[in-house]
Amino acid sequence: MSIGSAIVLIAVGAILKFAVTAHVSGFNIQTAGVVLLVVGIVGLVLALVYTFTYSRQRDVRVVDDRDPRY
Repeated sequence: MSIGSAIVLIAVGAILKFAVTAHVSGFNIQTAGVVLLVVGIVGLVLALVYTFTYSRQRDVRVVDDRDPRY
């Protein structure tokens, strides 16, 4: 999950939780909003951890095993 898709899930979840007042038989819209919010927040945290963990420069050492006489 990318950062953009996590933000979209958070936005859709917040809209369903706080802005929609419709009631549907057999389906709770507010609960679906909470689920989307939680999944979006977890996805955003994981995407940020992945981005910052693997974007740092790694310490690379070059070993020259050649004979200096040649």
